[in-house]
Amino acid sequence: MPRMLDVSDDVRAEIGDEEADRLLAGGDAPGSYDCTSCRTPGDSEQERTSTVLFVGEETAVLAFAHATCIPSQVVPVSEEQLQGAVRSITGEDAAPRTPGAVPAPAAPVPTTGRQATLGITCGLVLIEGDLRPALVVEPDGPIARPGSVSLNDDFLPLLLEQGFHPVTDMNQLPAPNPGWSALLAMGKLHAVLQPGNPGSQAAWWQAHQPLAVSDGWRAAANKAQAVLMYAAPAGTIGHQPREDLMRQALEDAAAKGALVAAVMPLAGT
Repeated sequence: MPRMLDVSDDVRAEIGDEEADRLLAGGDAPGSYDCTSCRTPGDSEQERTSTVLFVGEETAVLAFAHATCIPSQVVPVSEEQLQGAVRSITGEDAAPRTPGAVPAPAAPVPTTGRQATLGITCGLVLIEGDLRPALVVEPDGPIARPGSVSLNDDFLPLLLEQGFHPVTDMNQLPAPNPGWSALLAMGKLHAVLQPGNPGSQAAWWQAHQPLAVSDGWRAAANKAQAVLMYAAPAGTIGHQPREDLMRQALEDAAAKGALVAAVMPLAGT
């Protein structure tokens, strides 16, 4: 059955007219798929669908996306990124690329950042002689820009654009980030809030269940009426069982240029 596929000139040039026509006629194209942009289900028999070709140095993989999410296009990626994406789906390496051939056309390349979740650890850090309440945020995978088909991790660039600042010295207080706050209610952390519509805030991170904090952390937060939020890309900090180890991991991340932070007021009690 013919599919409602969009095949751009760039994609057609890469895969060849024969393969493109076969896709449009329904051959090698899945009826249902997971959109490589928004990761929600799609149906190429019922809605306009874009073909997105991820091209590495030696391999290529064809993915599918809602046409309302992204247009049909060729996306250059590193061979390492492409192989890692294919392994995460199939457990196998991608086949070598040959002219006019597209391996595994029905397998979408996952943009793992869209499925990543944010992990938050509460701890105390010593700065300028005082123990300061801190939130350490680290996703469990790469974070991509909304609507992007890139496999790059844009977690830190996105936070920098939203007012966070690079950390170069853990002994200095981060700068404030206006409009952001941490919601503490009934002695537990409920959410990190960001600027929303004019005069309002929206949840940037929200706990599935309110996160318990130590008495010392809560006392320090109530005293300062502010918390520090540090953020690093996936795999940078890791789970640290003690605050001294967390501090060392933060210092290591700062030395690598992989840490951003901000001071934000405390909302609630």
